[in-house]
Amino acid sequence: MNKDNNSTEDIHERIAEAPTSKTSSLGSLDNLDALSQYIKSAKGTREGRAIPPLEKWHPEDIVDMDLTIKANGEWWHEGGKMTRESLVSLFATILWKEENNGITEYFLKTPVQKIRIQVEDAPLLINDVGIVHEDDMSWLEFTTTTGDVVRLDDEHPIVLKAYNSNKSDSNDSDSNNSDKANQANQVSTADDVADSQELASTEQVRPYMMVRNGLTALIGRNTFYHLTEIGALSEDNGKTILTLQSGGQSYSLSMPTD
Repeated sequence: MNKDNNSTEDIHERIAEAPTSKTSSLGSLDNLDALSQYIKSAKGTREGRAIPPLEKWHPEDIVDMDLTIKANGEWWHEGGKMTRESLVSLFATILWKEENNGITEYFLKTPVQKIRIQVEDAPLLINDVGIVHEDDMSWLEFTTTTGDVVRLDDEHPIVLKAYNSNKSDSNDSDSNNSDKANQANQVSTADDVADSQELASTEQVRPYMMVRNGLTALIGRNTFYHLTEIGALSEDNGKTILTLQSGGQSYSLSMPTD
């Protein structure tokens, strides 16, 4: 069953049936919507955003789910695109990343079970940026398609990293790979991967931002263009430098040119 089609009434009915002990079968995923509804109603770590205490959950049961977060930010479940944004946003609140023997794995983490999913590039996508003023200070504030709000600061930097749309282990794109980024020769963003055949063997540099729990977000093309309008552009040794101001600090990005 495609969980993207479950009704709100079904979710509420499952709340009382949600398991409180360890689950052991793939059928237990039928209760994930009930858990997501619980997460939605819980108080989050950010104002207006319900992020549960994932670091306090230590489930031993692990199952696989046919769910892939595409390189363009779309969520696909059992071969079909998930179009219900509210459900995608709820699932995003329980996204979890782990490094196991040098391999990056992503899960939907619950108190009783870790559900392994696939991520082609970054698990989150930023589609909006604005300037907010607080206590006589200006900040660059970013918003993801699934509702995370984060400000540019030392803990949430923007980095340029290489991404190869043809590499076999696409989950590795979330690791620190600055050396490859310095060698790549173009800047690309989320919308640039729409034509996968055209980009099949192309290595690009894309802008990413740290969000939470080790999860990064790809900065969408329109958002990145907006950043170039907000910030100051300069040239240095044949490279374009984008300088951004946030929280009284300056942050610079050195962008390779053709």
